[in-house]
Amino acid sequence: MSDDPATPERPATPDGPETDPDAEHAPGERAVRRPRGTDPVELGFTPRKPVPWLAPILLISTGIRTLLAMLFGAYLDKRELQNALDARIGTQIGPDGGLWLDYVADLGDGFDATYSVAYLLAQSELTVDGHRLPRAQTLVMGGDQVYPSAAYEAYEDRCKGPYQAALPVAPPQRPMLFAVPGNHDWYDGLTAFLRLFVRSRDRNFGGWGTGQSRSYFAVELPAGWWLLGLDDQSGSYLDDPQLSYFDEVARRLGPESRVILAVPAPTWVKSVDHPTAYDSIDYFVRTIIAPTGAHVRLLVSGDLHHYARYAGPERQLITCGGGGAYLYPTHTLPERIEVPPKDTLSRRASRTRAYDLVARFPDAARSRRYGWGIFHRLPRRNPGFGTLLGTLHTLLMLAMAGVAANRTGTEQRLFSVPLVIMLGVTLLGAAFFAKPPSAGGKRHVRHWLLGIGHGLAHVALAVAGTWAWLHLPFYHWPWPLPAVAAAVVYGPVIGLVATQLVAGYLLVAGAFGVNVNELFAGQGIEDSKSFLRMRIDPDGTLTVYPIAVDRVCHDWQLNPDQSPTASWLTPRTPLTPRLAEPPVTLT
Repeated sequence: MSDDPATPERPATPDGPETDPDAEHAPGERAVRRPRGTDPVELGFTPRKPVPWLAPILLISTGIRTLLAMLFGAYLDKRELQNALDARIGTQIGPDGGLWLDYVADLGDGFDATYSVAYLLAQSELTVDGHRLPRAQTLVMGGDQVYPSAAYEAYEDRCKGPYQAALPVAPPQRPMLFAVPGNHDWYDGLTAFLRLFVRSRDRNFGGWGTGQSRSYFAVELPAGWWLLGLDDQSGSYLDDPQLSYFDEVARRLGPESRVILAVPAPTWVKSVDHPTAYDSIDYFVRTIIAPTGAHVRLLVSGDLHHYARYAGPERQLITCGGGGAYLYPTHTLPERIEVPPKDTLSRRASRTRAYDLVARFPDAARSRRYGWGIFHRLPRRNPGFGTLLGTLHTLLMLAMAGVAANRTGTEQRLFSVPLVIMLGVTLLGAAFFAKPPSAGGKRHVRHWLLGIGHGLAHVALAVAGTWAWLHLPFYHWPWPLPAVAAAVVYGPVIGLVATQLVAGYLLVAGAFGVNVNELFAGQGIEDSKSFLRMRIDPDGTLTVYPIAVDRVCHDWQLNPDQSPTASWLTPRTPLTPRLAEPPVTLT
């Protein structure tokens, strides 16, 4: 499976492979020809490898996109323009008066992990730890439907293609799909997101129908339950059209109403380090929902790629970002949080309540063991990272060797312009890699100290490498042979050593809560995936089944079942989902 951005020509139809007018299909559903092989031309999309997050080119391009989103996000904000779109409020009720509801987030990464989860979501029934769980009638995608950017090709290959392969056409009772945009969906100002989930002419996403009219949504569920999906544009203010939309929704809420609130990020966890992170959610709950007497019983989010549940007196706070992206650790989660945080700057914050961490997947011990895999996964998952470090260290060595070669008599030059430049690049690069938080205090100093220590370690490695270089025969060869030897011999070797130095730094820094994301992003761990399957009974009881997948599939075959709704590909070794914790019941 290639990760080359060059893809075969897209089929003429918007759903991948060409249509087959003679194939069987559900009433009202356009038939789609089943593939005869696993190559991209047959599938209609190119299965992608996991995103190499620390690859040099991707690091630079992602940094530029993030910077542009920060600088020009307000100018790219299309939420005000959505006021011209329909303000539709949906209704989802199953034939028995109840409803099965799925939640998945952070899904559009490598094919194996993404399709493993999509395949399980699409099956007509799952048996998990003795519970028979039929396919959900409603699917919620909780954000970051694609990585690393919101390009149309990325959506096709990393998100829509795998989900269509999992559920090619709609079953007789067509499930509906609602999506919350995450920060990666926002990198193009929601252009591709709106086309796929809001303005699609076919109003379908594989076998799922798309049910929302804006980048946010409200859906009435059985027995007084409501599903509300917010779009806070990466932590900005909620726009006026969105607030007006939910004001209309609030007119239909009452004291007996119970709300599931889907948001782009678990700001209840992030507010531990950034107290203002939760302000938008608190404002929404306090000003839109609370005056109606309705109760938010469940807050659910992705963004952090694991499963975690905090329980409190009023509601459950669930993070479930295990839809396909690299695993994020659970052993660094705080055991108790206060929501909203007491030190928020909001003048009218709601009453602070304590929430305890009661479940997580993977467990803390397994999460710590995953961290040690950085030494072998970092170079393997990020091609070019060692080359980048080798190039930087080679230039640093040549600058140091140049100073050593220019010593004359009693005069000893300790520095040169090239050496000063390379030392500055090394130390400042390592310091800013630690990404000091905006808040002051001891935590701010900790980031800087670890970053500078990391830079000094690279300088020490460069000194040792220079000493070794000066004692090798290459140094005495006639020019330009030493430069060639430095590039061909020294660079690859020192690059490998420097990669292990970075791995050691990430492991140590992660223990202090610094560069935790980079520690796991650099590994690209595909296993330990998760999603939620929820059941609302006609009597109003909500049961949450957190489904865990310890290992994803890496070996797929064409499905011998040729029925229209059958998945195109099946795992050669069956996937074995289990519950991350016992079912959680809310009333």
